[in-house]
Amino acid sequence: MKAMILAAGRGARMKPLTDAMPKPLIEVRGKTLIARLIEALARAGIREIVVNHAHLGHLIEAALGDGRRFGAAIHYSREAEALETAGGIAKALPLLGAEPFIAVNGDIFCDFDFSTLVGRALGQDLAHLVLVANPPHHPEGDFSLRGTEVESNGEPKLTFSGIGLYRPELFKSIRSGSKGQLAPLLRSAMARKQVSGEMHRGVWHDVGTPERLSALNGHVA
Repeated sequence: MKAMILAAGRGARMKPLTDAMPKPLIEVRGKTLIARLIEALARAGIREIVVNHAHLGHLIEAALGDGRRFGAAIHYSREAEALETAGGIAKALPLLGAEPFIAVNGDIFCDFDFSTLVGRALGQDLAHLVLVANPPHHPEGDFSLRGTEVESNGEPKLTFSGIGLYRPELFKSIRSGSKGQLAPLLRSAMARKQVSGEMHRGVWHDVGTPERLSALNGHVA
């Protein structure tokens, strides 16, 4: 199985840190967010990794190289300007292949075990999402979970963690190189009952602001 780390966002809320570096290269206790994710994927046996980038992307390539030191092979999908989540994935599909793949946001800190997604049978589903309890900065949540089915309506709402398993077919409506958001694609698939999910109850942080980064650095070993 292959994985994609989404690293093309500008990280405007993390200014001024992101004026000089891409958000995934921000460090938590001496190690970058993206390095932590690559190590977690490699531990799960996922060694073919695609990283997309736009803002200061050359710094990401310089930091990660070909991935050999992580025990992985990293390939890059370069974007002249950020294509948003679904647009970035659609552009990278030639590198990801025809089988289901994992995609994860490059700006999260978590202890999720990616091996649980390896070899997972999607059946007729187009996506499987990992949801978490709503953090203080996002109390309204995103989607609801009924058993193993993810719904766009319903209560209680949970927050999408930025970790998902996807079929390439989910992105067929997006032309390569064009911008596109993930949420509308997911909501359309949910309406057809083609999205499953699970809840992760472990460590998860969206490192979205300098304040959240400072708080995280204060208690992570």
